[in-house]
Amino acid sequence: QVQLVESGGGLVQTGGSLRLSCAASGNTFSPNTMAWYRQAPGKLRELVAAILSVGTTNYAESVKGRFTITRDNSKNTVYLQMNSLKPEDTAVYYCDYRRYTIDCWGQGTQVTVSS
Repeated sequence: QVQLVESGGGLVQTGGSLRLSCAASGNTFSPNTMAWYRQAPGKLRELVAAILSVGTTNYAESVKGRFTITRDNSKNTVYLQMNSLKPEDTAVYYCDYRRYTIDCWGQGTQVTVSS
């Protein structure tokens, strides 16, 4: 199994920045995909950004140009730098590790953007 521990959420004003981290431990192997999802109250969980172990990235249209996903394979950690935050970015953010049929989730971290 793979354990994921997220950190870095919090309360920020519109236009501010936050950096989320997700550290993976346990049976982690490459290749894999690590991603950030988010779920706002009353809405479905949605993909925010994903990054393959080789570095290829994918972003939701709503965050392109504002968010950047990176990873440090030596630390099994993925980061999400969030800039120019908007109230609509308010959600619980979840880290995801995926490798073939293995799909593991973190516990989530709250991000709240005040207007």
